Amino acid sequence: MKALVVTSFDAPLQVQERPVPTPDAGQVLVRIEASGLCGTDIHAARGDLPVKPTLPLIPGHEGVGVVEQTGTGVTEVAVGDRVAVPWLGYACGVCDYCVSGWETLCESQKNTGYGIDGAHAEYAVAYARYVVRVPDGVSSLEAAPLTCAGLTTYKAIKVANVRPTGRVAIFGIGGLGHLALQYAQIFGGEAIAVDVTDEKLALARELGARHAVNAANSDPVAAIKALGGADVAVVLAGPPKVFEQAHASLRRGGRLVLVSLPKENTMRLPIFETIMGGRSVLGSIVGTRADLAEVFALHAAGRTRVESQIRKPEDVNQAMEDVLAGKVTARVVFEF
Repeated sequence: MKALVVTSFDAPLQVQERPVPTPDAGQVLVRIEASGLCGTDIHAARGDLPVKPTLPLIPGHEGVGVVEQTGTGVTEVAVGDRVAVPWLGYACGVCDYCVSGWETLCESQKNTGYGIDGAHAEYAVAYARYVVRVPDGVSSLEAAPLTCAGLTTYKAIKVANVRPTGRVAIFGIGGLGHLALQYAQIFGGEAIAVDVTDEKLALARELGARHAVNAANSDPVAAIKALGGADVAVVLAGPPKVFEQAHASLRRGGRLVLVSLPKENTMRLPIFETIMGGRSVLGSIVGTRADLAEVFALHAAGRTRVESQIRKPEDVNQAMEDVLAGKVTARVVFEF
């Protein structure tokens, strides 16, 4: 099979020919049709995060394809089912986190495309219990970005406890942000888009954002404060300055939701303003299997729109550079 492989944190990804893997007990072999490029794939390829993956590695955790083979004991899905292969590749299923609906916090979890080989390949092996069926009304090319970008932002809006008419500032309108502002509106919020490019802000307005702020030529904190302040600020951009601006834009009682994983692992948090303003700072990781099923159901019902660019797998390194340079309006998806 063709696979995109990280062989060194200092070298481009390689397109390699590898044997098609065989599923073990409890696993399935998925013929990948589409695989989205996430920022975490870039972090994995460059060793940016505090916990680095073991190399060589096939990244990718937005894989969608058809089950072609099952290992022994698999009852959750069958050959011919179309499934998504998400970031949460495996969890123990018995710890306090797993049994209380927080399987994404399981300390025994295995992460697709980071701790185990992922979906940037023609075939991927996945644990049957942790793949999610894709409804017939959702194409594989659209399901791929929903598998992480959609799932992650949907969970962030849930964690933020967005209420009807609440102002929700989305910092970073891209692969995640264009979906986050749609979920904010589904939950009844008034979406405020913040970005540094007019093209992404135009997309945000097209998708229903009530306000759009270009942080490259205006102060987003002042702009959002002029609207009364944000009840919720969701950070999907990388620079620490953005996290600080998002916190400063909150009204009293507001909630800051951290989602993006910047290379710089710190932000300055003003203690006085946080306490006296009754502000909360929340971390939100990807959602559960149940959350992903809801994401797919919303899309099948026509409630969300996915913006993406289709690229060839061989163009992976250029695609990563384009994402880092802000040249991609939303999501890159590789078609296999």
